[in-house]
Amino acid sequence: MWEIIQTSLPQLLAAGFKYTIPLALISFFFGLIIALVTALIRLSRQYGLFMLLRWLAQFYVWLFRSTPLLVQLFIVFFGLPYLRIKGVLPHGIKLEPFTAGIITFSLNTGAYASETIRAAISAVPSGQWEAGAAIGMTRLQVLWRIIIPQAFRVALPPLSNSFISLVKDTSLAASITIMEMFEVSQQIAAANYQPLLMYTLVALIYAVFTTVLSGIQHYLEKRLGSQIRVS
Repeated sequence: MWEIIQTSLPQLLAAGFKYTIPLALISFFFGLIIALVTALIRLSRQYGLFMLLRWLAQFYVWLFRSTPLLVQLFIVFFGLPYLRIKGVLPHGIKLEPFTAGIITFSLNTGAYASETIRAAISAVPSGQWEAGAAIGMTRLQVLWRIIIPQAFRVALPPLSNSFISLVKDTSLAASITIMEMFEVSQQIAAANYQPLLMYTLVALIYAVFTTVLSGIQHYLEKRLGSQIRVS
């Protein structure tokens, strides 16, 4: 058993640092951008084109929060190649597995994180907007200099939890042939006929990753909490 662990562990860790962690980091980065834009659109009270954008943003959030992540991965990777439009997309949309994973995880994260960011921005007292306007700031300046920093403190814990969940959800990328940790563990288990040992080992690695991330989250929350008390 120990020989199998010693042989398998480096392969699993290599897959984790080469695919699992980058997949989670890149997807979360783009997901946060999508989430912020979506949240701001949904909070907008302007009319005209913004009404259509608000409807589209609401539909996007509803769609990705209402369907399983695994199904979304299958649609993007296996389904889009069949989206053939004569003269425009004669061969459909064919994506590399890693690219398909980034797109799907980013869109899924963006849908969930947008609700977190929207709630955090809404939690900032409306008087902050008025105070910023009173000293001559534009609405955009008030948003970036006053509202967003305060909203970030509120949104940090749930966003951190979303990232930790995303790291674990990357195991679903094995379904579209991305060679992340779970896919590698499946291949090793098929070769050595030790599925219980391999799946337990990869579960422990995920547990170590998420424990480290939870520690970082706790540290950031303490730092922000101390800054709030000092201020």
